[in-house]
Amino acid sequence: MRRLHWLHAVLHTATLPALVLVVGAQPASDKEELFGASSGGVGAAQVEARSAPADLGGAGYRFTVTNGIARVPVVVVGGTPYQMGWHLGRLMQAEIKSFVPAVLEGFKRELKVTDDVLDQAWATTAAYTDDRFEQQLVGLAAGAELPLRTLQHAHCLPLLMPYSCSAIAAWGTATEDGHLYQTRNLDWSLEAGAHEFPVLAVHLPDHGHAHVLPTFAGMIGANCGLSAAGIALSEMGDSPAKERPYNTHAPHFTTWFRTILYDAGSLSDVLDTFRRQPQTKRYHFVFGDGRAEKKAVKIRANSLEPAPRDIVVWGDDDAADELAPNVLSCVVYQDEGRGAFPTLRQQHGKLNADKLIALACQIPIKGGNVLNAVFDATALRLWVSYAGGSLEAYQRPFVFLDLATLDGDGDGRPDLAEGGGDRDHNGRPDFLEVPGVK
Repeated sequence: MRRLHWLHAVLHTATLPALVLVVGAQPASDKEELFGASSGGVGAAQVEARSAPADLGGAGYRFTVTNGIARVPVVVVGGTPYQMGWHLGRLMQAEIKSFVPAVLEGFKRELKVTDDVLDQAWATTAAYTDDRFEQQLVGLAAGAELPLRTLQHAHCLPLLMPYSCSAIAAWGTATEDGHLYQTRNLDWSLEAGAHEFPVLAVHLPDHGHAHVLPTFAGMIGANCGLSAAGIALSEMGDSPAKERPYNTHAPHFTTWFRTILYDAGSLSDVLDTFRRQPQTKRYHFVFGDGRAEKKAVKIRANSLEPAPRDIVVWGDDDAADELAPNVLSCVVYQDEGRGAFPTLRQQHGKLNADKLIALACQIPIKGGNVLNAVFDATALRLWVSYAGGSLEAYQRPFVFLDLATLDGDGDGRPDLAEGGGDRDHNGRPDFLEVPGVK
């Protein structure tokens, strides 16, 4: 793994209170209302975020999950995309300001790209990107008090960089309880220091499914994720650096993952959305559905191939799978030959969260294991480890989050049930009504 020494002296983890509540009244807050119809692309990139109005709307709160030496902030935000971005930015402001400008400047030097190049990359990819993503990014800039252009450029970096990962999904007769469990290893640059700024970002949109992103301060793209509909998403990059420049006339997968998490109610919905996306480069994906259709698929996507060779979809126990004959019923996986199959075969029928945590820690690319996640897409739970200090993610404890038990206002009704809407129009979203406050 190439070492990026330029970040060592500038990345410092910030400390914030364990719990912060931010609540406001409810206005219209679309980015178009802030910047006008020309807000997409480079024009919007020149506008710096201003202080949010007092009647912003939406809400958010923050706490920390721990396990031994592991401490990971959880930020729960609700409302419109802009409002969720603003509250996420304000609640993670110290970490975002410490991390994003430094990592952006470092990678600009490493990749030898200028601000003008990043402006053009954003302007191109934004034409294909879900408007809700762009609206949240505008809100994030305002809440974090950073220039919007800085955050747009940071979200261009995944378009320009190679990386490699792994993923497994197991369900039905492969697991001890029939739940769908899905893993994700993010093997990337440890020297970038992103793992020192972790966050589990829970989104409760006013429209669409709630979802959680294991991510990093200031990064709202989904490198993986789990929705309240039981949709789990994992990705593996296949394009080496020699294939650059990658196609920017497409949305990055981290943005259309968000579209899927918002909108998809089943695996069929996921595949329908996926097939409409032009691809930026070569990938493998694992898409799981733990609630509606209760199964998963593995996909190989190659933007360099013409249709229909550009997309290949495999189900479980598929003799056509590239890994055949090492395939099993109710299992799909991609590990680049790092040895998952013997364990999957031996523990078939007995797989559970603990066993998949152990397996996820068995197959990462050592020297670059930034994040590991295991999702229970049926019960809506997740276990996540981030690298920290001198230890990689596979060497550190996993923290646990049960989405179904989140209850920010302590009223006995889970946040997922109440949602980020404001049914009584009192200026506070339903998940944070705050008992006793009128």
